[in-house]
Amino acid sequence: MSTPISDTTMPPETPVAHSVEADMSAPTNGTAPINGAASINGTKMLSFLRGPWGSLLGIGLLALLLLAVAPALLTDFRLNNLAKYCAWAMVAVGIGLTWGRGGMLVLGQGVFFGLGAYAMGMHMQLETVGDGGIPTFMILYDPLAPLPSWWEPFRSGTFTIIAIVVAPIIVSSILGFAIFKRRVKGAYFAILTQALAVALATLITSTIKWTGGDTGLSGFRSFFGYDLNDPINKRMIYFITAALLVVCMVVAWQLYRSRFGELLIATRDAEERVRFLGHDPANIKLVAFVVAAVMASMGGAMFVPIVGIISPKDIGAAASIFMIAGVALGGRAALFGPVLGALAIGYGQSTLSEQWPNFWIYLLGLVFIVVILLIPGGIASIPKQLSGLIRTKESTNMSTDTK
Repeated sequence: MSTPISDTTMPPETPVAHSVEADMSAPTNGTAPINGAASINGTKMLSFLRGPWGSLLGIGLLALLLLAVAPALLTDFRLNNLAKYCAWAMVAVGIGLTWGRGGMLVLGQGVFFGLGAYAMGMHMQLETVGDGGIPTFMILYDPLAPLPSWWEPFRSGTFTIIAIVVAPIIVSSILGFAIFKRRVKGAYFAILTQALAVALATLITSTIKWTGGDTGLSGFRSFFGYDLNDPINKRMIYFITAALLVVCMVVAWQLYRSRFGELLIATRDAEERVRFLGHDPANIKLVAFVVAAVMASMGGAMFVPIVGIISPKDIGAAASIFMIAGVALGGRAALFGPVLGALAIGYGQSTLSEQWPNFWIYLLGLVFIVVILLIPGGIASIPKQLSGLIRTKESTNMSTDTK
Protein backbone atom coordinates (compact mmCIF):
# COMPACT_ATOMS: atom_id res chain seq x y z
CA MET A 1 0.00 0.00 0.00
CA SER A 2 1.24 3.46 -0.84
CA THR A 3 1.19 6.38 1.53
CA PRO A 4 -1.34 9.03 0.46
CA ILE A 5 0.18 12.35 -0.42
CA SER A 6 -1.10 15.71 0.67
CA ASP A 7 -2.71 18.34 -1.54
CA THR A 8 0.54 20.19 -2.04
CA THR A 9 3.92 18.93 -3.08
CA MET A 10 5.65 20.79 -0.24
CA PRO A 11 6.45 18.62 2.78
CA PRO A 12 4.25 19.30 5.80
CA GLU A 13 5.77 21.61 8.36
CA THR A 14 6.75 20.03 11.68
CA PRO A 15 4.58 21.30 14.53
CA VAL A 16 6.38 22.86 17.45
CA ALA A 17 6.82 20.28 20.20
CA HIS A 18 6.54 21.13 23.84
CA SER A 19 5.69 19.30 27.07
CA VAL A 20 2.78 19.94 29.38
CA GLU A 21 5.19 20.24 32.31
CA ALA A 22 7.11 23.03 30.60
CA ASP A 23 3.85 24.83 29.88
CA MET A 24 2.75 24.64 33.51
CA SER A 25 6.11 25.65 34.92
CA ALA A 26 6.62 28.54 32.54
CA PRO A 27 5.85 32.01 33.90
CA THR A 28 2.58 33.35 32.57
CA ASN A 29 3.34 37.09 32.80
CA GLY A 30 -0.33 37.68 33.29
CA THR A 31 -1.42 35.39 30.47
CA ALA A 32 -3.08 31.97 30.60
CA PRO A 33 -0.80 28.91 30.24
CA ILE A 34 -0.70 27.15 26.94
CA ASN A 35 -3.03 24.17 26.84
CA GLY A 36 -1.00 21.20 25.60
CA ALA A 37 -4.05 19.05 24.84
CA ALA A 38 -5.65 21.83 22.82
CA SER A 39 -2.43 22.28 20.88
CA ILE A 40 -2.29 18.56 20.09
CA ASN A 41 -5.94 18.53 19.04
CA GLY A 42 -5.38 21.58 16.85
CA THR A 43 -2.40 19.91 15.23
CA LYS A 44 -4.42 16.77 14.56
CA MET A 45 -7.24 18.82 13.06
CA LEU A 46 -4.82 20.74 10.85
CA SER A 47 -3.18 17.49 9.76
CA PHE A 48 -6.58 16.01 8.88
CA LEU A 49 -7.65 19.07 6.87
CA ARG A 50 -4.38 19.05 4.96
CA GLY A 51 -4.57 15.29 4.32
CA PRO A 52 -6.43 13.38 1.60
CA TRP A 53 -9.65 12.96 3.57
CA GLY A 54 -9.71 16.65 4.34
CA SER A 55 -9.46 17.23 0.60
CA LEU A 56 -12.43 14.94 0.01
CA LEU A 57 -14.37 16.97 2.59
CA GLY A 58 -13.41 20.10 0.67
CA ILE A 59 -14.69 18.59 -2.56
CA GLY A 60 -17.99 17.86 -0.83
CA LEU A 61 -18.19 21.48 0.32
CA LEU A 62 -17.44 22.67 -3.21
CA ALA A 63 -20.19 20.41 -4.56
CA LEU A 64 -22.62 21.84 -1.99
CA LEU A 65 -21.76 25.40 -2.99
CA LEU A 66 -22.02 24.73 -6.71
CA LEU A 67 -25.07 22.47 -6.76
CA ALA A 68 -27.17 23.91 -3.94
CA VAL A 69 -26.07 27.36 -2.77
CA ALA A 70 -25.23 29.01 -6.10
CA PRO A 71 -28.50 28.05 -7.89
CA ALA A 72 -30.49 29.36 -4.92
CA LEU A 73 -28.72 32.73 -4.75
CA LEU A 74 -27.68 33.66 -8.29
CA THR A 75 -29.77 34.99 -11.15
CA ASP A 76 -29.97 33.03 -14.39
CA PHE A 77 -27.45 35.39 -16.00
CA ARG A 78 -24.90 35.00 -13.19
CA LEU A 79 -25.49 31.27 -13.02
CA ASN A 80 -24.78 30.99 -16.74
CA ASN A 81 -21.52 32.87 -16.18
CA LEU A 82 -20.63 30.50 -13.35
CA ALA A 83 -21.29 27.56 -15.67
CA LYS A 84 -18.76 29.02 -18.10
CA TYR A 85 -16.20 29.34 -15.31
CA CYS A 86 -16.83 25.71 -14.33
CA ALA A 87 -16.12 24.63 -17.92
CA TRP A 88 -12.76 26.42 -17.74
CA ALA A 89 -12.15 24.93 -14.29
CA MET A 90 -12.40 21.41 -15.74
CA VAL A 91 -9.54 22.26 -18.06
CA ALA A 92 -7.65 23.75 -15.11
CA VAL A 93 -7.92 20.54 -13.07
CA GLY A 94 -6.20 18.66 -15.90
CA ILE A 95 -3.50 21.32 -16.17
CA GLY A 96 -2.92 21.03 -12.43
CA LEU A 97 -2.36 17.30 -12.89
CA THR A 98 0.11 17.66 -15.75
CA TRP A 99 1.88 20.86 -14.74
CA GLY A 100 1.52 21.03 -10.97
CA ARG A 101 2.12 17.34 -10.26
CA GLY A 102 3.89 16.20 -13.42
CA GLY A 103 6.01 19.26 -14.22
CA MET A 104 4.74 19.38 -17.82
CA LEU A 105 3.84 22.93 -18.83
CA VAL A 106 1.04 22.30 -21.32
CA LEU A 107 0.46 25.47 -23.30
CA GLY A 108 -1.79 23.76 -25.83
CA GLN A 109 -4.81 22.48 -23.93
CA GLY A 110 -6.86 24.50 -26.39
CA VAL A 111 -6.35 21.58 -28.79
CA PHE A 112 -8.37 19.18 -26.64
CA PHE A 113 -10.77 21.89 -25.53
CA GLY A 114 -11.42 22.46 -29.23
CA LEU A 115 -11.94 18.78 -29.99
CA GLY A 116 -14.74 18.53 -27.45
CA ALA A 117 -16.16 21.93 -28.31
CA TYR A 118 -16.35 21.35 -32.05
CA ALA A 119 -17.76 17.85 -31.59
CA MET A 120 -20.56 19.32 -29.48
CA GLY A 121 -20.94 22.29 -31.83
CA MET A 122 -21.32 20.06 -34.88
CA HIS A 123 -24.00 17.98 -33.17
CA MET A 124 -25.93 21.05 -32.02
CA GLN A 125 -25.61 22.61 -35.49
CA LEU A 126 -27.08 19.52 -37.14
CA GLU A 127 -29.74 19.33 -34.45
CA THR A 128 -30.73 22.89 -35.29
CA VAL A 129 -31.12 22.29 -39.04
CA GLY A 130 -32.99 19.00 -38.52
CA ASP A 131 -32.78 15.64 -40.28
CA GLY A 132 -31.21 15.92 -43.72
CA GLY A 133 -30.46 19.61 -43.22
CA ILE A 134 -27.18 21.36 -43.95
CA PRO A 135 -25.70 24.16 -41.79
CA THR A 136 -26.38 27.64 -43.14
CA PHE A 137 -22.74 28.66 -43.51
CA MET A 138 -22.12 25.69 -45.84
CA ILE A 139 -25.06 26.69 -48.06
CA LEU A 140 -23.73 30.24 -48.32
CA TYR A 141 -20.42 29.03 -49.73
CA ASP A 142 -21.74 26.24 -51.94
CA PRO A 143 -25.55 25.78 -52.12
CA LEU A 144 -25.22 22.49 -54.02
CA ALA A 145 -22.51 20.89 -51.87
CA PRO A 146 -23.65 17.89 -49.79
CA LEU A 147 -22.91 17.58 -46.09
CA PRO A 148 -19.34 16.29 -45.62
CA SER A 149 -19.30 12.61 -44.73
CA TRP A 150 -17.37 13.20 -41.49
CA TRP A 151 -20.16 15.49 -40.27
CA GLU A 152 -22.90 12.92 -40.71
CA PRO A 153 -22.17 10.74 -37.60
CA PHE A 154 -22.56 13.79 -35.38
CA ARG A 155 -26.30 13.77 -35.95
CA SER A 156 -26.30 11.07 -33.27
CA GLY A 157 -26.11 12.28 -29.69
CA THR A 158 -24.60 8.99 -28.56
CA PHE A 159 -21.84 9.19 -31.14
CA THR A 160 -21.13 12.79 -30.12
CA ILE A 161 -20.70 11.89 -26.46
CA ILE A 162 -18.40 9.00 -27.36
CA ALA A 163 -16.39 11.27 -29.67
CA ILE A 164 -15.97 13.88 -26.93
CA VAL A 165 -14.25 11.24 -24.77
CA VAL A 166 -12.53 9.03 -27.35
CA ALA A 167 -11.17 11.69 -29.73
CA PRO A 168 -8.93 13.39 -27.11
CA ILE A 169 -7.76 9.97 -25.90
CA ILE A 170 -6.65 8.99 -29.41
CA VAL A 171 -5.05 12.35 -30.25
CA SER A 172 -3.31 12.81 -26.89
CA SER A 173 -2.07 9.21 -26.90
CA ILE A 174 -0.48 9.63 -30.33
CA LEU A 175 1.01 13.02 -29.50
CA GLY A 176 2.10 12.01 -26.02
CA PHE A 177 3.72 8.78 -27.18
CA ALA A 178 5.69 10.64 -29.86
CA ILE A 179 6.74 13.41 -27.46
CA PHE A 180 7.50 11.53 -24.24
CA LYS A 181 9.23 8.55 -25.83
CA ARG A 182 11.65 11.00 -27.41
CA ARG A 183 12.13 12.58 -23.96
CA VAL A 184 10.98 16.03 -25.03
CA LYS A 185 10.38 18.14 -21.95
CA GLY A 186 10.79 21.59 -20.44
CA ALA A 187 10.52 24.62 -22.69
CA TYR A 188 10.57 22.44 -25.81
CA PHE A 189 7.47 20.58 -24.63
CA ALA A 190 5.67 23.84 -23.79
CA ILE A 191 6.49 25.40 -27.17
CA LEU A 192 5.47 22.26 -29.04
CA THR A 193 2.08 22.03 -27.34
CA GLN A 194 1.42 25.71 -27.93
CA ALA A 195 2.33 25.28 -31.60
CA LEU A 196 -0.26 22.50 -31.86
CA ALA A 197 -2.96 24.85 -30.55
CA VAL A 198 -1.97 27.49 -33.09
CA ALA A 199 -1.93 24.89 -35.86
CA LEU A 200 -5.44 23.65 -35.01
CA ALA A 201 -6.83 27.19 -34.86
CA THR A 202 -5.21 27.98 -38.22
CA LEU A 203 -6.57 24.78 -39.76
CA ILE A 204 -10.11 25.60 -38.66
CA THR A 205 -9.78 29.16 -39.94
CA SER A 206 -8.60 27.97 -43.35
CA THR A 207 -11.38 25.39 -43.77
CA ILE A 208 -14.23 27.86 -43.63
CA LYS A 209 -16.49 25.78 -45.92
CA TRP A 210 -16.57 22.89 -43.44
CA THR A 211 -15.93 24.47 -40.03
CA GLY A 212 -17.25 28.02 -40.31
CA GLY A 213 -13.78 29.56 -40.24
CA ASP A 214 -13.23 32.61 -38.04
CA THR A 215 -16.95 33.03 -37.38
CA GLY A 216 -17.12 29.51 -35.93
CA LEU A 217 -20.28 27.55 -35.20
CA SER A 218 -23.26 29.33 -33.66
CA GLY A 219 -27.02 29.78 -33.91
CA PHE A 220 -27.81 26.75 -31.75
CA ARG A 221 -31.39 26.31 -30.65
CA SER A 222 -31.39 22.98 -28.80
CA PHE A 223 -29.19 20.78 -26.65
CA PHE A 224 -29.91 17.06 -27.12
CA GLY A 225 -33.54 17.90 -27.80
CA TYR A 226 -33.91 20.51 -25.04
CA ASP A 227 -34.81 24.07 -26.04
CA LEU A 228 -31.95 26.43 -25.19
CA ASN A 229 -34.33 29.38 -24.88
CA ASP A 230 -35.96 27.79 -21.84
CA PRO A 231 -34.33 29.04 -18.59
CA ILE A 232 -34.99 25.68 -16.94
CA ASN A 233 -32.90 23.94 -19.57
CA LYS A 234 -30.15 26.53 -19.10
CA ARG A 235 -30.09 25.63 -15.42
CA MET A 236 -29.95 21.96 -16.34
CA ILE A 237 -26.82 22.63 -18.39
CA TYR A 238 -25.31 24.45 -15.42
CA PHE A 239 -25.98 21.47 -13.13
CA ILE A 240 -24.40 19.08 -15.66
CA THR A 241 -21.30 21.29 -15.95
CA ALA A 242 -20.93 21.74 -12.18
CA ALA A 243 -21.39 18.00 -11.59
CA LEU A 244 -18.74 17.17 -14.20
CA LEU A 245 -16.35 19.57 -12.47
CA VAL A 246 -16.91 17.77 -9.17
CA VAL A 247 -16.27 14.43 -10.92
CA CYS A 248 -13.00 15.79 -12.32
CA MET A 249 -12.01 16.90 -8.83
CA VAL A 250 -12.74 13.44 -7.40
CA VAL A 251 -10.70 11.79 -10.19
CA ALA A 252 -7.78 14.15 -9.51
CA TRP A 253 -8.05 13.52 -5.75
CA GLN A 254 -7.91 9.77 -6.27
CA LEU A 255 -4.95 10.03 -8.66
CA TYR A 256 -3.04 12.32 -6.29
CA ARG A 257 -3.32 9.89 -3.36
CA SER A 258 -2.60 6.78 -5.43
CA ARG A 259 0.65 5.07 -6.32
CA PHE A 260 0.42 6.74 -9.71
CA GLY A 261 0.34 10.17 -8.06
CA GLU A 262 3.51 9.40 -6.15
CA LEU A 263 5.22 8.19 -9.31
CA LEU A 264 4.12 11.31 -11.18
CA ILE A 265 5.70 13.58 -8.56
CA ALA A 266 8.80 11.42 -8.49
CA THR A 267 9.04 11.66 -12.27
CA ARG A 268 8.79 15.42 -12.05
CA ASP A 269 11.51 15.70 -9.40
CA ALA A 270 13.87 12.83 -10.29
CA GLU A 271 13.05 11.31 -13.66
CA GLU A 272 16.30 9.42 -14.04
CA ARG A 273 15.93 7.86 -10.61
CA VAL A 274 12.42 6.68 -11.51
CA ARG A 275 13.79 5.10 -14.66
CA PHE A 276 16.57 3.45 -12.65
CA LEU A 277 13.93 1.92 -10.33
CA GLY A 278 12.31 0.17 -13.30
CA HIS A 279 9.47 2.55 -14.21
CA ASP A 280 9.11 4.19 -17.62
CA PRO A 281 8.62 7.95 -17.04
CA ALA A 282 7.17 8.29 -20.54
CA ASN A 283 4.23 6.04 -19.66
CA ILE A 284 3.59 7.90 -16.39
CA LYS A 285 3.56 11.25 -18.18
CA LEU A 286 1.40 9.84 -20.95
CA VAL A 287 -1.35 8.78 -18.54
CA ALA A 288 -1.47 12.24 -16.95
CA PHE A 289 -1.46 13.88 -20.38
CA VAL A 290 -4.37 11.74 -21.59
CA VAL A 291 -6.45 12.31 -18.45
CA ALA A 292 -5.91 16.07 -18.75
CA ALA A 293 -6.90 15.93 -22.42
CA VAL A 294 -10.22 14.23 -21.61
CA MET A 295 -10.98 16.82 -18.92
CA ALA A 296 -10.24 19.63 -21.37
CA SER A 297 -12.47 18.04 -24.00
CA MET A 298 -15.34 17.74 -21.50
CA GLY A 299 -14.90 21.38 -20.57
CA GLY A 300 -14.98 22.41 -24.22
CA ALA A 301 -18.08 20.33 -24.89
CA MET A 302 -20.02 22.04 -22.08
CA PHE A 303 -18.67 25.47 -23.04
CA VAL A 304 -20.60 25.43 -26.33
CA PRO A 305 -24.20 25.19 -25.06
CA ILE A 306 -23.37 27.66 -22.29
CA VAL A 307 -21.88 30.38 -24.48
CA GLY A 308 -23.70 29.55 -27.72
CA ILE A 309 -20.67 29.76 -30.02
CA ILE A 310 -17.29 28.16 -30.63
CA SER A 311 -14.63 29.71 -32.84
CA PRO A 312 -10.84 29.43 -33.36
CA LYS A 313 -10.17 32.26 -30.88
CA ASP A 314 -11.52 30.03 -28.11
CA ILE A 315 -8.93 27.31 -28.72
CA GLY A 316 -5.82 29.12 -29.96
CA ALA A 317 -2.61 30.15 -28.18
CA ALA A 318 -4.19 33.10 -26.35
CA ALA A 319 -7.00 30.93 -24.98
CA SER A 320 -4.53 28.25 -23.87
CA ILE A 321 -2.39 30.81 -22.04
CA PHE A 322 -5.53 32.19 -20.40
CA MET A 323 -6.19 28.71 -19.01
CA ILE A 324 -2.61 28.43 -17.73
CA ALA A 325 -2.87 31.86 -16.07
CA GLY A 326 -5.81 30.71 -13.98
CA VAL A 327 -3.92 27.63 -12.77
CA ALA A 328 -0.85 29.68 -11.84
CA LEU A 329 -3.01 32.22 -10.02
CA GLY A 330 -4.81 29.59 -7.96
CA GLY A 331 -1.78 27.41 -7.27
CA ARG A 332 -0.85 24.63 -9.65
CA ALA A 333 0.44 22.18 -7.04
CA ALA A 334 -2.69 22.16 -4.87
CA LEU A 335 -5.84 20.16 -5.58
CA PHE A 336 -8.15 23.16 -5.25
CA GLY A 337 -5.70 25.74 -6.63
CA PRO A 338 -6.49 25.32 -10.35
CA VAL A 339 -10.24 25.45 -9.70
CA LEU A 340 -9.97 28.56 -7.51
CA GLY A 341 -7.77 30.23 -10.11
CA ALA A 342 -10.05 29.41 -13.03
CA LEU A 343 -13.12 30.66 -11.16
CA ALA A 344 -11.27 33.82 -10.08
CA ILE A 345 -9.95 34.56 -13.57
CA GLY A 346 -13.37 33.95 -15.11
CA TYR A 347 -15.11 36.16 -12.56
CA GLY A 348 -12.46 38.84 -12.97
CA GLN A 349 -12.86 38.80 -16.73
CA SER A 350 -16.64 39.21 -16.52
CA THR A 351 -16.63 41.82 -13.75
CA LEU A 352 -13.78 43.95 -15.01
CA SER A 353 -15.04 43.88 -18.60
CA GLU A 354 -18.39 45.22 -17.39
CA GLN A 355 -16.76 48.10 -15.48
CA TRP A 356 -13.86 48.90 -17.80
CA PRO A 357 -14.53 47.45 -21.28
CA ASN A 358 -11.30 48.85 -22.76
CA PHE A 359 -8.90 48.30 -19.86
CA TRP A 360 -10.07 45.17 -18.09
CA ILE A 361 -7.41 42.96 -19.66
CA TYR A 362 -4.65 45.22 -18.31
CA LEU A 363 -6.16 45.24 -14.81
CA LEU A 364 -6.48 41.46 -14.87
CA GLY A 365 -2.87 41.17 -16.00
CA LEU A 366 -1.74 43.50 -13.21
CA VAL A 367 -3.57 41.44 -10.58
CA PHE A 368 -2.00 38.28 -11.99
CA ILE A 369 1.53 39.76 -11.89
CA VAL A 370 1.13 41.06 -8.34
CA VAL A 371 -0.15 37.72 -7.05
CA ILE A 372 2.64 35.77 -8.76
CA LEU A 373 5.29 38.11 -7.32
CA LEU A 374 3.92 38.16 -3.79
CA ILE A 375 2.38 34.68 -3.60
CA PRO A 376 4.35 32.35 -5.94
CA GLY A 377 2.36 29.36 -4.69
CA GLY A 378 -0.92 30.96 -5.75
CA ILE A 379 -4.10 31.60 -3.81
CA ALA A 380 -4.16 28.06 -2.43
CA SER A 381 -0.89 28.65 -0.56
CA ILE A 382 -2.27 31.54 1.54
CA PRO A 383 -3.75 29.34 4.32
CA LYS A 384 -0.48 27.44 4.62
CA GLN A 385 1.51 30.66 4.85
CA LEU A 386 -0.83 32.05 7.50
CA SER A 387 -0.61 28.78 9.43
CA GLY A 388 3.18 28.99 9.31
CA LEU A 389 3.14 32.56 10.59
CA ILE A 390 0.83 31.59 13.47
CA ARG A 391 3.02 28.66 14.48
CA THR A 392 6.12 30.86 14.29
CA LYS A 393 4.46 33.43 16.53
CA GLU A 394 3.40 30.74 19.00
CA SER A 395 6.93 29.34 19.05
CA THR A 396 8.35 32.80 19.73
CA ASN A 397 5.89 33.38 22.55
CA MET A 398 6.73 30.01 24.10
CA SER A 399 10.44 30.77 23.96
CA THR A 400 9.83 34.12 25.64
CA ASP A 401 7.66 32.57 28.36
CA THR A 402 10.20 29.87 29.25
CA LYS A 403 13.00 32.37 29.82
